[in-house]
Amino acid sequence: MILLVAVTGRDCSQLIARLQALLPEVDVQLWSECTDYEAVEFVLAWNAPADLWPKLVNLKAVSSFGAGVDSIDLTKIAAHVPVVRIVDDNLANDMAEYVLSHVLAHKLRLKEYYLKQSACMWKPKRAYSHQHVGILGYGELGKACAKRLLANGFKVSAWSKSEKHDAEVNTYYTQQGLDDMLGQIDYLVCLLPLNQHTQGIINKSLLSKLQNHAVLINVARGKHVVDEDLLEALDSEQLRGATLDVFSEEPLPKVHPYWFHEKVTLTPHCAALSDLETVTLQIAGNVKRLIEGESLINQVDRTKGY
Repeated sequence: MILLVAVTGRDCSQLIARLQALLPEVDVQLWSECTDYEAVEFVLAWNAPADLWPKLVNLKAVSSFGAGVDSIDLTKIAAHVPVVRIVDDNLANDMAEYVLSHVLAHKLRLKEYYLKQSACMWKPKRAYSHQHVGILGYGELGKACAKRLLANGFKVSAWSKSEKHDAEVNTYYTQQGLDDMLGQIDYLVCLLPLNQHTQGIINKSLLSKLQNHAVLINVARGKHVVDEDLLEALDSEQLRGATLDVFSEEPLPKVHPYWFHEKVTLTPHCAALSDLETVTLQIAGNVKRLIEGESLINQVDRTKGY
């Protein structure tokens, strides 16, 4: 069988070499160098070329190269083909650390002091007293972030599509629940999966329901945010600031207003980066399960998109 690596936008040589070492009985190939599409049974995908999928007539399984599957067009993959994703405990720890760091950075006015430093301005102020963090999406990453925030004295609320319960976190669901949460929080952290229901969810309507001292932290996907609406909210002081790690187009174009906005802190999609060893071991494990006729781990519910 062929394990096809259809991961675009990066050098895949180390990835392929490591997978080949873990799976010596499998032919690991890059999509652009595939010698026999009919022999492809397993695809590792991230923004795979759209014209690739119809060629894979004997496809038996697909794995995302990341924790989400929004980079895969599920409509092009037959319903009987399982789709899996990467689940990495290290990602959860890294994400929790990133979120806590940026909540604290906004609370302690660090962006403000960076700007004052560039102007040689000595003007101390007290840190903000705001302590309430709201999380959009309460899966494994959301729970890890909540745990870290609680341990550092923050109050945490969380909204999810379905009802969830947590003794230490105020949990909400339904549109009314979302509206109720938005009006109370000081920091909004987006950790939602990207699907047809969540694309563009951070828009003018949602932002208008936040208190005007609130801060947005988006570590999910860029397409959750309507950029024009966020910029308008920042410019009109409807929102105090934003930390953005993900963008609709990556790398972020050099002319994009986010680069130059004094209320925006941006990072290059680095909040939680997968470790090559951990990822390849998980992918290789699923390939072996496929060969042995066993169920694959971390399968995605296509109706939910995660």
